[in-house]
Order: sequence, then C-alpha cells, then structure tokens
Amino acid sequence: MAKIRLLVDTDIIIDQLKGIKSAKELFRSPDFVLYCSILSKKELISKPGLDASERKKIAKLMNTLKVLKIDENILAKYSFLVKKYGENQNFFADYIIAATAWAKDLPLLTRNISHFKKIKEIVLAPTY
Repeated sequence: MAKIRLLVDTDIIIDQLKGIKSAKELFRSPDFVLYCSILSKKELISKPGLDASERKKIAKLMNTLKVLKIDENILAKYSFLVKKYGENQNFFADYIIAATAWAKDLPLLTRNISHFKKIKEIVLAPTY
C-alpha cells in the first residue's frame, strides 16, 4: 500500500512536541510520509526563550520530517496567492505554506483551517 504524503503545518509539529496523543500517533505511523516547510523549521527554532534541551528536541523531530526548501516553483505560487488573495502581512507565512503544498502536490494538515480554507489551490487533509 502506498504511503500517504502530507505537508504538516507548524501547529501540528507543535502538537507533537507537546506530546498530544493524536499527533504522536501520526508521527509514529508507518502509513505516512511527513513533510514540512523550511519556514516551519525557522518558526520553531527561532522561538524566543528556548533552552538547549528544547532546541535539541526540535532538531531531533525535524530529522524525522522531509524539510522542503523554498524553490522557484514555490516562490511563483506564493506570488500568485498573494496577488489572488491579498497582501495581508498576517497571512504571508500561511501563503508560503500553502504555496509549498500546492507546488509539491501535498495535502496540508493543519488545525488552522480558517487560515487556509479560502485557498482553492490546495487540499486540506482531515485534522486528527
């Protein structure tokens, strides 16, 4: 059986770091291949006040994910989304995540449904 590929948003990674049962099950499951944007990695490791053990925990978790760098295709799709849906600075990070999902043809798993439901170019995966 083919594995299910998902782009996980930062909030899902945070759930895993917090030990939320459903997130832990997702990350442990052999049925999924999990990806994240380099932007999610940046958001996690640049959080103010992290101590060395928290940084180590984040780094270890990042090693279990396929981290996607921002390439020309993602940038082009990001630009399209900004033009189509508006230049609201509060959504620029979400547009990068959405552009990554779109460019890599990955369903997006997020609890922030309201941030992404208007973006018709992507598929939202059912949240646990």
